[in-house]
Amino acid sequence: MNNRLIEIDDVIVNKEIIETKFTCDLTKCKGACCTMESKYGAPLLEEEIEIIGKNLELIKKFLPPEHIEVIDREGFWFQEYGEFMTKSLNDRACVFVVYENDIAFCGIERAYKAGKIDFVKPVSCHLFPIRISNFGGPVLRYEKYEECLPALDKGKETSTTIFEFCREALARVFGSDWLAKFKKVTE
Repeated sequence: MNNRLIEIDDVIVNKEIIETKFTCDLTKCKGACCTMESKYGAPLLEEEIEIIGKNLELIKKFLPPEHIEVIDREGFWFQEYGEFMTKSLNDRACVFVVYENDIAFCGIERAYKAGKIDFVKPVSCHLFPIRISNFGGPVLRYEKYEECLPALDKGKETSTTIFEFCREALARVFGSDWLAKFKKVTE
């Protein structure tokens, strides 16, 4: 296998995830991952559509009126090229974005942290900047964006790797046993 890749229980991991220092710096990026210019919002798993749908009225209580109007008029998700995604507002912000002091936060996560729902947010958002590709099985890679450059600087300051930064999300997706094996292999 390529020396830049590690395999753990049939999951391929690019070594950048364990080598790159990364810690979000919202004061600098302003939540850019939720507001990148695109007609596409966040990638969704098919099962997340049902979960979000059943919690939608509770989530809306955390969203700005303009976002609620779009959701009520158009729905919160769409499918293109076989992929499910959240809608975006004005080809910019995910419909679930809520702003606080010019920083974009996730309304779904806000509802979760307030104890209103038991779903933290879509897996793709929780794992960011890790993306999962499927090449006969899951392949984890670091998705780089210029808007996230401040996270690299802060990651060096905190000495936190992408793996450590995304530890909770990785356990959510692959389980705590897999996470323990990953940690052991990388030490």
